[in-house]
Amino acid sequence: MSEVDLHPICLKDALTQTAFKYPHQESYVGPDARRTWQQTLDNSKNLAKALLALGLQRGDHVGILLGNCSQWIEIFFGCAMIGAVTVPINTRFKKNELEYCLKQSDVKVLFFIDQFLNIDFASMLKSVEPALGSAFTAQVLPKLRHCISCSISPQMDGVMGMHALMNLGLGVTDQEFELRSGEVTPSDVLLIQFTSGTTSFPKGVMLTHSNMLLNARAVGSRMKVSSQDRYFSIRPYFHVAGSTLSILVSLNTGCCLLTLPKFDVKENLKVLFEEKCTLISGNDTIFLSLIGDSDFDANRLFLTGGWAAVDPGVMQKIHDQMGLKSICNAYGQSEASPNVLFSHCDEPFELRKAGFAKPLLGVEVRLADPLTDEEVNGFETGEIQVKGWNVMKGYYNMPRETAKAFTSDGWLKTGDLGECDADKRFRMVGRLKDIFRVGGENVAPSEVEEVLHAHPGIQQAQVVGVPDQRLGEVCAAFVISNGVQNVTEEDLILWCKERCANFKVPKYVAFVDSFDRIGMTGSSKVQKNKLIDYAIELWSLAPRS
Repeated sequence: MSEVDLHPICLKDALTQTAFKYPHQESYVGPDARRTWQQTLDNSKNLAKALLALGLQRGDHVGILLGNCSQWIEIFFGCAMIGAVTVPINTRFKKNELEYCLKQSDVKVLFFIDQFLNIDFASMLKSVEPALGSAFTAQVLPKLRHCISCSISPQMDGVMGMHALMNLGLGVTDQEFELRSGEVTPSDVLLIQFTSGTTSFPKGVMLTHSNMLLNARAVGSRMKVSSQDRYFSIRPYFHVAGSTLSILVSLNTGCCLLTLPKFDVKENLKVLFEEKCTLISGNDTIFLSLIGDSDFDANRLFLTGGWAAVDPGVMQKIHDQMGLKSICNAYGQSEASPNVLFSHCDEPFELRKAGFAKPLLGVEVRLADPLTDEEVNGFETGEIQVKGWNVMKGYYNMPRETAKAFTSDGWLKTGDLGECDADKRFRMVGRLKDIFRVGGENVAPSEVEEVLHAHPGIQQAQVVGVPDQRLGEVCAAFVISNGVQNVTEEDLILWCKERCANFKVPKYVAFVDSFDRIGMTGSSKVQKNKLIDYAIELWSLAPRS
């Protein structure tokens, strides 16, 4: 199995090379546009010139508050060409989160859409920054200099439209552009990724050109992506699985990236069928929703592979029911840009199914005691800790949090539990923060979820620990039926009793239609803390102390 070249590169050079090789091949397909690689290069360069005309400097921060679209990609590329730093903004953010993100990251220029998925971002921005809509001089956000609406007809005065911005760029020469773009280095920060999860105010992870482009290159190599592939990814671009593992995988390989602005199962399936997509990516929510839909028809799919961050039971369903024989398993986090482990599509499926994978070339992984940071012996479970070219520069403007993220000898602490096999393949077995204790016994939710996913009547399961007067915590499961067979809560408890230690068997089981109303992150992960709160209310349990 050949491995990837780890020679550092800037995004501008990667884009220029890909457009030279495949100028007329499609680079992007979405409901808003179709682009070729030459068009993507030209549009990105013009956008970069417009930013230079605004006075943007190398290292300045540019926020993007858009759904998945061609403009998102071209703004990202345009910023990178002149050394500006992209700050992706989660379109699920509420007012307080939006204000925090813009202020914490020192955004100087903000691109936004007035309306998206019935959310009025123009009004939300006005509530954050009252100076919007007047002769714009920031009051709440002192670093913000320009707000640019990507809507066809901007709703407010005091903001610039895209047409006006692009006209500014006409006055910037190619010589000026080349001079500025030539100053960018692979070690420059390319993007500040605000971590999605259960915390109220996430941290801004600083990722460099090398971090992200090499990660995308390594992942593309292990998936064997070619320029002829059509890669469908619904992962939001404001998440690192969208920026690195979707946009930059496409950039590095020359394949066409296809997307939609939101996860709609029937629309997703329509794109997969009609556009003859060959690759796909996702987590358990995405894959189980596709397989469980009434429109799903494996005979209409052209998919051969891609990647999934799922448990073995879901991996088996992807392999058997979707026919993805070359599907790879992935593990990572934003702080590692994002992948640490990634299976090779040629490895035996049983290894890929089980989640075992070797670290990316040049990346070191160890398992350590999370309290002492000392490496564990043999095949013990320990915290996954990482060193290498994929590790972040740190959290923006958060030196204390950055220091806490690393051991004294320089390893990134992932907060995830892992194990390894005899061939030094690793896999994640749970998250330290998700582990709960039933009568003194540790329970990893992923273990119980895997058992539930193996039930023929279950589409999706989520497990949490909930308060219990006698045992401290007990297991609670929320499940979505696939409609194939009738199944009751008692059936599932009995199913688990036959397959799990008693302390892992759910005491409570509830069927739900979806997890959307309970709480999802922007990367389509169920927010476990909200699920616990929901369980406490549903079963009238004593609140968490």
